Formats: sequence, structure tokens, C-alpha cells
Amino acid sequence: MPFIFKRLALFMSITAAFAADKASFKAPAAADMPHKQTVEQLTIGVDPYVSGDKVKLAFDKLVPYQYGVLPVLVVMQNDTGKAIRLGNLRVEYVGPRGNRAVATPAKEVKYAIGPDSNPGRMVGPIQVKRKNPLDVWEIEGRAFAAEMLPPGNTASGFFYFNTGIQPGSTIYITGLAEAGTGKELIYFEVPLN
Repeated sequence: MPFIFKRLALFMSITAAFAADKASFKAPAAADMPHKQTVEQLTIGVDPYVSGDKVKLAFDKLVPYQYGVLPVLVVMQNDTGKAIRLGNLRVEYVGPRGNRAVATPAKEVKYAIGPDSNPGRMVGPIQVKRKNPLDVWEIEGRAFAAEMLPPGNTASGFFYFNTGIQPGSTIYITGLAEAGTGKELIYFEVPLN
């Protein structure tokens, strides 16, 4: 086998292994999640990812919570028999005193650490900037992105909040609507006990 083909085969196997590693995270079923609510055959489960093995599985070496970003996995299971539109979905973190934090869009999470909080290090007269640790594939790649939830299907992904975890807080979800009629569904308020 010519040298160029050996290099190409090696490159393709490394690329395939990298892609398989990125796809290894699988969200649990909504009914199996520690915090869940079911209303009219729609089950929503939520789970904050603060530390531990589940964070490593989802975000590899990155622990977003160390940088002031709370990732919350949201899983929706639609057993209603009707498609649900998610285009106007709004997810909020509500603290025990009623203070609210709206989810930060995944593409903006990398800006949660500004240039002043990551100054880099001085090497002679030139300042070397370090890469923003939140600028990784997993943040946007694992974000909740579904616009529609067909009957019998599941949608999942992360929402990101610039807040710390507080005992007695809840995840408040609104903006779900039946696709056929446009009728808005009741809100979900899932406690994080």
C-alpha cells in the first residue's frame, strides 16, 4: 500500500474515533430522571450537571460549573399523540426567593468568561492569551435544539444558566404549543430538590 494511502487510512480512523467519542453521550429517558413532571402525557425531566461522572461523560474534561455556568439537561417525552412546537420555548432557573435567570443561548456561553477574567500570562513584553475553556464543541453540540417534538418521540439537550445551584430552586418551562392548533400547553415547573 503506498505511503499516502496509509496516511489517509490513519487520518480517517482517527477522525472516526473522534466522532464516535463526541457522540458517546446519551441522555436518559425523561421518566428516569431525578427531577421530572408529567402533564397531559408530556413528561419533562431535568437534571443539573454540576460535578461527577455525568459531567465528564457530557463535557469531557470541561466542568462548566467551575466557570459560573450551570448546565441543565432537559429531556422531553411526547406521549400526547400530537406534535408539539418548541420554537417559542423559554426555560428559566428560578431560585428559592423567586429570582430568575433566563437560559443563555449556547452560542453565547463562550462569552461568559470575558477577556478581563482570563488575562493570560505575560511572556516578556508580549501577552499570550489562553483559549477560553467554554469555547468547546460540547457546549453548542449538546445544547437543546429541537423545534418540533413529534408524537412518541423524545427531545433532549442542555440549557445554560449564569447562576449557582441553590437548594429549593426550580426549572420553569413555557412556550410549548400544539403544532396543529397552536394552543399553548400549560407551563412546567420542575423542582430541583
